[in-house]
Amino acid sequence: MSFTLIHDEARTNMQNLIKFIHRYWLTISLMVLCAITVLSLTPAPSLPTVPGTDKSHHFIAYAALMFSVALRKPQHWLFIGLFFLGWSGAIELIQPYVNRYGEWLDLAANAGGLLCGILLSTLINHFLPVRHP
Repeated sequence: MSFTLIHDEARTNMQNLIKFIHRYWLTISLMVLCAITVLSLTPAPSLPTVPGTDKSHHFIAYAALMFSVALRKPQHWLFIGLFFLGWSGAIELIQPYVNRYGEWLDLAANAGGLLCGILLSTLINHFLPVRHP
């Protein structure tokens, strides 16, 4: 197999994945938002041991949350991002009432993740443009 054939196949696979995200962006976003909410508000006697720091987990979760929205760019998509940021702030305010710790640095990591999701989706839309289904 030549490099060009592999490159073309990888590009086609990536474009198919992007088309899938374009089609199901709302479902993906709602599922990620529900997972973030449940995981953030479920009382835990101790945090599970997973690689990375608490802030990196926040950053990655909110980048994943924003990615499909920013990739698809539905009408008013920036307001959706602001909603996600407000939701994040609400979670931080609620956490002390459910035996968790609310930290404003978590909100900063979440905002950084949202921006990263926008940046990554912008780069992908620029280099692998796909028409909306």
